[in-house]
Amino acid sequence: MLSVLRKQAQSTLIQGLVVLIAVVFIFWGVGSNMNNNRNTVATVNGKEITFQDYQRAYDQAVDKLQRQFGGQVPPGLLKGMGLKHQVVGQLVQAELLRQGGEKMGVVVSDFAVQHEVEKMSAFQENGHFNLDRYKAILRRNRMTPTGFELGIKADLQRQRVVDAVGGFAGIPENMLQDWYAFTNEEIKLAYFIVKPEDYEKKVVIDDTELATWFEKNREKYKSDPEVKLSYLLFRYDTDSQDVQVSDEELRQRYESELDSFHRPEQRHARHILIKVAETADDATKAAQKKKAMEVLAKAKQGKDFATLASQFSEGPTRENGGDLGFFSKGQMVPAFDEAVFSMQPGDISNLVKTKFGYHIIKLEEIRPELTRSFEQVKDSLAASIKKEKARSLTFKRASKAYEDIMRAGSLDKYSQSGVEKVFKTEFFTRKAPPALLAKKNKFLNEAFALKKGELSSLVDLDTGYAIIFVSDIKEPALPVLQEVRERAVADYTHEMSVKLAAGAAEELLSRARQQGDLAKVAGKNSIVQTPLLQRTSSAGKDAPPSLVLADGFKLPWKDKIPAKAVKVGTDFYLYQVIDRRPGQEEADAVKREKVRKQLQQFRRNELVATWLSRVQEQSKLWTNKTLLQ
Repeated sequence: MLSVLRKQAQSTLIQGLVVLIAVVFIFWGVGSNMNNNRNTVATVNGKEITFQDYQRAYDQAVDKLQRQFGGQVPPGLLKGMGLKHQVVGQLVQAELLRQGGEKMGVVVSDFAVQHEVEKMSAFQENGHFNLDRYKAILRRNRMTPTGFELGIKADLQRQRVVDAVGGFAGIPENMLQDWYAFTNEEIKLAYFIVKPEDYEKKVVIDDTELATWFEKNREKYKSDPEVKLSYLLFRYDTDSQDVQVSDEELRQRYESELDSFHRPEQRHARHILIKVAETADDATKAAQKKKAMEVLAKAKQGKDFATLASQFSEGPTRENGGDLGFFSKGQMVPAFDEAVFSMQPGDISNLVKTKFGYHIIKLEEIRPELTRSFEQVKDSLAASIKKEKARSLTFKRASKAYEDIMRAGSLDKYSQSGVEKVFKTEFFTRKAPPALLAKKNKFLNEAFALKKGELSSLVDLDTGYAIIFVSDIKEPALPVLQEVRERAVADYTHEMSVKLAAGAAEELLSRARQQGDLAKVAGKNSIVQTPLLQRTSSAGKDAPPSLVLADGFKLPWKDKIPAKAVKVGTDFYLYQVIDRRPGQEEADAVKREKVRKQLQQFRRNELVATWLSRVQEQSKLWTNKTLLQ
């Protein structure tokens, strides 16, 4: 929860820069292994980044990825994406921003920190900051106000540094015009696809050539490693049956977590948004207000509000009739919030002006403030405490078993005591585990990381703990051709058909360029003709893959047919430019201003990244590579 609160204190610009600048650090690197301080991950001009800071940031990054992948990160993903180095890069970037801010004289006052904390809805009751609630939430998260506020202060300082550097970003009129010329340019193509499957029957299987090819590609057919295991499982649910929870414990837990059972008043509303940029000219503002007034009149006359929202709203909720769902006070922008919380169910507001434009609001329902009683949450509390106690009991049981295995000298000797059931498997691969181990990725990762005769430590699973012993291993083996001939023939045929298709595409394209007409070479019935498309056009009927479209826009205006076919997957695309039109400048003032802001944001990010690059070049950086292996 505290990480979420900290994020509320950061600008969207800071959050957006994390990816951009982290990538820069991945490729820059940050120094060499100059010492072996086990408690320091990196230093920036002598300022240490502790292992604890790194571990906290790494755990948060892993947690985010787990949520993205539905709870389980694919094996090898974290290492493949270099997550450890990304996290260090982000921590170094944050420290460089802080130090750069100090040199620039950027100061954050205690009052500014206090104001930022008081704005956070998590610390408010009835729309006002509550000191006791603030302290209670920090205490539950094992943080002190001093530590939390120092973090907020650092976030604010970094935000102000980014704002100061990015403030120099400007978009001159000629840059905007160039952007429109680039993005609104249109092109019409005629294209033809050469597919490898059309050439498969032309592939001749010569045993000598197949054998030579197989020897070059033999590694692809290596078998997967196999393991044979003995293991113990210690499940939480086994121990939960013996756990008892007293009413006194339940009441103590209820009192200590009372805040989590409180739900503030919530309101369910719909709205119709007529957009107006704050920087729009007076004529645009007047036109949009007139439109909003006309829609408001229809709503006041009793027209179905959801239907009106679907027809006229220019906001993202248009598709679901303007429905905003339930929300608490303080979650919307102030003017909108004030209007909604002064209405009664069924009321339709007058026009409400915010930075987004004009809103027409209908209040659907009020869900009153509620604190669930002890009786209402008693059962869920009991289940939660039982689970906690069971985890402790399971850990003790697994730890004792591990100690007993050590005393016995082997898992096999320990199994003779009969205290815990020892499961045994036959040989299996990582891709095809026994049914009992299916989807237990943590277990399988550990099992296939062990060597023959090795005993794991306690393996922390979602459902409990495991102890694994590798009885035997079958190492990957390289097969002879006859063992995988059918598969090899299919792969060889496909590879040769791709080569034949490539040759045919090259020959057809050469003839098309000589004759100046792709249709004469490919045949009119085989040609697909597109409508006029822009660079950002999405795939649709008759639209070629984005790679083909991008290649067409790269082609010089004087050329109509490219020198090379475009390979997409294993297919080869041949195309001819039928029509091409320069981009027209956007006349809509609102859209024009939106594009200007997008370009300005990009320019701001670019300036900050360049500034950070220079700051780093002038800094002394070191990373403890031993900890990152």
